[in-house]
Amino acid sequence: MDRNKELETLNKITSMQRDLLGGLYGDFFGPSGSGASRGSSSDSSDNKSEESSSAKGATEETKDQRDPDAIKNANEALEEAKALFAKGAPAAPKEEEKPQEPLEDPMETLDKLIGLTTIKEDVKELTAFVKVQKARQEQGLKSVPVSLHLVFTGNPGTGKTTVARIIAQIYKQIGVLSKGQLVEVDRSGLVAGYVGQTAIKTQEQIAKAKGGVLFIDEAYSLAQKDDAFGQEAIDTILKAMEDNRDDFVVIVAGYTQPMKKFIESNPGLKSRFNKYIEFPDYSIDELEQIFEMNCKKYDYKVEESVQHQIRALITSKKIENIDNFANAREVRNLFEEIITNQARRIAALENPTGEDMMTITLDDLYDAVDKPKEKEADTDDKTQEAPAKETESPEAAE
Repeated sequence: MDRNKELETLNKITSMQRDLLGGLYGDFFGPSGSGASRGSSSDSSDNKSEESSSAKGATEETKDQRDPDAIKNANEALEEAKALFAKGAPAAPKEEEKPQEPLEDPMETLDKLIGLTTIKEDVKELTAFVKVQKARQEQGLKSVPVSLHLVFTGNPGTGKTTVARIIAQIYKQIGVLSKGQLVEVDRSGLVAGYVGQTAIKTQEQIAKAKGGVLFIDEAYSLAQKDDAFGQEAIDTILKAMEDNRDDFVVIVAGYTQPMKKFIESNPGLKSRFNKYIEFPDYSIDELEQIFEMNCKKYDYKVEESVQHQIRALITSKKIENIDNFANAREVRNLFEEIITNQARRIAALENPTGEDMMTITLDDLYDAVDKPKEKEADTDDKTQEAPAKETESPEAAE
């Protein structure tokens, strides 16, 4: 019905336009045109002048009668069209918005992490205490002041950043932070190369982290001897912690001993950071589980006969770097090396199947580039042995 109405209105507009254009055409090229008068003979000029004058008068009279009606009708048609369009012509169908997957409860995410048993307990205790103190405050009861700022200590790859992100979400969930985002920085993200610029650079990171958590990795690097730039960053952060105590949390992280010295080096730091969480190294079993988790995440599977070889590789890497082992980060690097080797092997197959592309074999645990060299070395050894055998032959014949 609306469609028919629109067509009818458009037809009216077209008709009005035709009438108006026709009138204009008649005015310029009709009987009143001066060219015909010029082309007439002198004998009939008076008659044609009179006829032209009378025709012109008739045309103007007709125009005066027609133009107001035509313009009026055109305006009415336009107004009608505007009304129809205002009601809304059939709009183009909007793309259906895909429903967002519900966010997982941060506590569930924490529980799913491999290992970190003591960390999980510490985080749950802290969360419960903060939650109850906030509830007491809302009920008008006195609450014990609690610092939400934390110190994470431990070796690299022990899950500090992951847990910090989960804590930011938990703090938002219980209402102590408004946004719950995590902004991760280190010294290079806070310190500038010129005096006075460090405070500005640090304030920019603080602004990003307001409503959430500022996570400073290797924070002890800010407190080096005679380091005015690092001290400027520390002072700026301490001021922000004081000015935004209700909606800003700082977590500092790094190796255990350097972090303790870092906190002890500044009274302002010591008074604000009184909760330490120590992240222990992963066991071999846990590291093996982390490798398996990566395989599952990216659709890889390890042949049963190869699993003990991977465990042996993990153990070997940990022993080789006993003082500086990167834990889960080291396992991740091992995983990437293995799937790179596997990709090289699969690329050489003519028609690899999905099963081929998923499976990690013994050949994938070692760099395939070194294998031809080994074969060449074996060939050279055999070549060198050959003359010796030929020399022995005559003796044997004798």
